Amino acid sequence: MSPLEEIKRLRNEINAHNHNYYVLNNPTVSDRDFDAMMRELQQLEAEHPEAFDPLSPTQRVGSDLTKGFTQVRHVYPMLSLGNTYSVGEVDEFIGRVQSALGQKDVTIVGEMKYDGTSISLIYEHGRLVRAVTRGDGEKGDDVTENVKTIRSIPLQLQGSGYPDMFEIRGEIVMPWEAFDRLNREREINDEPLFANPRNAASGTIKMLNPAEVAHRGLDAYFYYLLGENLPADNHYDNLQAARRWGFKVSDIMTRLHSIEEVDNFISFWDTERKRLPVATDGLVFKVNSLRQQLNLGYTAKSPRWAIAFKFQAERALTRLRFVSFEVGRTGVITPVANLEPVLLSGTIVKRASLHNADIIRSLDIHNDDMLYVEKGGEIIPKITGVELSERRHGSAEVQFVHDCPACGTPLVREPGEAAWVCPNKYHCPPQIAGRIEHFVARRAMNIDGIGEETVGQLMAMGLVKDIADLYELNYTVLTSLDRFAEKSAQRLLAGLEASRAVPFERVVFALSIPFVGEIVARRLARSLRNIDALMGATVEQLVTIDEIGDKIAESVVAFFAEPVNRELVERLRGYGLTMSMPEEEKEAGSDLLAGMTIVISGTFAHHSRDEYKAIIEANGGKNAGSISKKTTFILAGENMGPAKLEKAQSLGVRIVDETEFLKMLDDTPSAPTPEGEALTLF
Repeated sequence: MSPLEEIKRLRNEINAHNHNYYVLNNPTVSDRDFDAMMRELQQLEAEHPEAFDPLSPTQRVGSDLTKGFTQVRHVYPMLSLGNTYSVGEVDEFIGRVQSALGQKDVTIVGEMKYDGTSISLIYEHGRLVRAVTRGDGEKGDDVTENVKTIRSIPLQLQGSGYPDMFEIRGEIVMPWEAFDRLNREREINDEPLFANPRNAASGTIKMLNPAEVAHRGLDAYFYYLLGENLPADNHYDNLQAARRWGFKVSDIMTRLHSIEEVDNFISFWDTERKRLPVATDGLVFKVNSLRQQLNLGYTAKSPRWAIAFKFQAERALTRLRFVSFEVGRTGVITPVANLEPVLLSGTIVKRASLHNADIIRSLDIHNDDMLYVEKGGEIIPKITGVELSERRHGSAEVQFVHDCPACGTPLVREPGEAAWVCPNKYHCPPQIAGRIEHFVARRAMNIDGIGEETVGQLMAMGLVKDIADLYELNYTVLTSLDRFAEKSAQRLLAGLEASRAVPFERVVFALSIPFVGEIVARRLARSLRNIDALMGATVEQLVTIDEIGDKIAESVVAFFAEPVNRELVERLRGYGLTMSMPEEEKEAGSDLLAGMTIVISGTFAHHSRDEYKAIIEANGGKNAGSISKKTTFILAGENMGPAKLEKAQSLGVRIVDETEFLKMLDDTPSAPTPEGEALTLF
C-alpha cells in the first residue's frame, strides 16, 4: 500500500473510531491503540505534505492562528420557535395544526430541547465546508475552525445516500462533566465562573483560539435537515438517515400520534431529563411531514408547524444538615448551607451560599429545616425558601457567628453594610491563603503550578506566610513536599521567574488592595506610574483620577498606611517584580471617545470584550459595568442581556453595534490585547 493510500485508510479508520467513541459511546479500540494510529497518521502527513487535508482527524486539535469571524448569510433563515410553559398551550398548538390541515391523523415528533448554542452546518459531497452561528437569524458568524474541533461532528460523512449539498442544524452543548471541569479551572485561576453550560458553550464557540475550544470538550446534537433531494419526505426519517451518516441524533426523538401521547411525553421527560449528561431547558414538538410543514408555513418570526415547551425552573426540597461559616480573602464571613445531597440540573448539590446574616433572617431558617433549592437557568444553586410544614418541633433559629471561625477574632460590621468581617487581616489563615491564591491567579501574576491545595500545604509547613515568601521557594524545598514531583517543582519555579516580567498594573491588582479590581488597578498604575507614587498618594490626589471615588481612595491610603504592606512591597521589589510603568510607553489611540462612558454587552466577532475595553480607554473613553443616565452608549454584540436592553430602552441610552463602533474610530490605532489574557468572547 502506498503512503497516500495508507493516509486515506488511517483517516477513515480514525474517523470511524471517533464516531464510535463520541457519538455511539461504544469504543472498539483502546486509547493506546487509538493514539498509536493518530501518531502514525501525523507522521505520514508530515512526510507527505501534498496529502494535506483540512478535514483530517489530525486537524481537530485546532490552530491558534484564527483572528476573527466572517459574517455569512444563511441559505435558509434560522427562525426562533414560539414557546410556552403550559401543557395546555401545547395541546392547543396540536389542535390548531389539525384544524389547519383538516385532519386528525397528524404525526408529531417530540424532541429534547438542549440548552446550548444553535449551529448550522453545510456539507458538500459529504465534507463539512462551513459552520455558522445563528446570529440574527439572517446571518451569523463563520466558526468552521472551532466546530472542526468538536469530535462528535463528522468532518467526512460515512455511508451513502446523502445529497450533494445540504444543511443540518443542531445545538452545540457543553456536557455537565466538561462544564464542571472548566469552572474548576476558572476558579483556580481566579476567573469568573460560567453561570451555566449554555453560556459556557456560547462563549467557547466564539473564542478566537480553536486550540482552546478543543480543550473545553464541546458536544453537539442535531435536529433538522434542510436542502434539495433529502432522503425522505418526513422529518423523523431524515434524521435517522443523518444518524447513519455519522451525526449525533438524540435517541429521545419520538413519533407521537395523539394529544395524550404528547402529554405523556412531557410528563416523562420533565423528570427523566435530570439524568441526562447535558443541560436541557424544554421539549420541541414538530409536525413530521415535510409537505404538511410546507402547507402550514410560517409567521413573521417562527414556523407554524413547531412549538417549544419550556420546563419550569428546577427546584428540589432537601434537608439542611448544618450551616458552616467560611472566611474569604477580604475577611468577609459567608454562611453556607450544607445539605443532604440532591440531584438538580444534572449535578448533585450538597452546598449553597446563604450570602449573609440578613438572608438567613429573611428566610427564617432553623436547624434541620427542609429547604427549597433552585437553579433555574443558573448553575449556582440558591436557597429560595423553607417548607414550614416539615419543620421539626423545637428547632432553633440558625445563628450567625460572633467570632471568626478560623482565628477566633470578634467580627465587625460596618454601618450600612450587610457583611460581617474578620478584622484580623494579617494573621487569619484563610485570609492569608486567599490573598496568596489571588496573587498567583492568571489575571494577576499568572504563576503556573500553584493552586489552593499547594498553598495550603506550603502554609501548613510554615514555608509561606505571605505572598513575598513564594519567591524564597527553591527546588530542594519543593521536591521535599508530598506528591510534588520534579516537573511540578520546575513548573512552579518557572512561573515565579516569569512573574517578574508581569506589567505593573497587574502587580497592583495582585496586591489585594480592598476595592481595587483590574480596571481600578489599571487606572492607578497608568495615572501614578510607579509604586512609590501610589504608596505616597493622598485621598485628595487619588480622587482626581477618573473613576476613583472616596471609598477606593480611602482604602488605598489605609492599605499603604499599614507597615506590613509597605514591607511586603519592598520585599517584592527586591525580588525583581515590576514596580513602575515602562518609561518608553506612549499613550496610543486618540481622544475620539473622550468624555464618553461606555458599557459593553454581548459577544463580538472582531475583538474580545477585553480588547474593546482597552480600545475604549486608548481612545479616551471610560468603561462602565452597569447602565445609568451617565452612559453615553452601549457597545452591543450578539446575545446582549435582556435586562440591560430593557434598562437601556427605559433610559433612552443609545445602542451601538460592533460595525458602527469601529467606523466611529475610523483609522485610529487599536489598543493591543492585554498581556496574558485569552481572546475569549463571553
